[in-house]
Amino acid sequence: MCLVFVCDKDERVLSRQVAPGSCPYCGGMVQAVDVEKQWRLCFLPLYFINKRKFYCSMCLRRLVTQY
Repeated sequence: MCLVFVCDKDERVLSRQVAPGSCPYCGGMVQAVDVEKQWRLCFLPLYFINKRKFYCSMCLRRLVTQY
């Protein structure tokens, strides 16, 4: 007997905006990127989430905000 789970994770960029501040590593501009994530099981959508991520436009590092 064989049991196969077909799972898929899809990320889509919704928008890009210039964020205030500069990159602490290289001093480049920071971009705020709105990303929509979607998890699917056998082509049925299970989970949607929208998140905002911050990236440097020069060194392409992912920046983490601290509150």
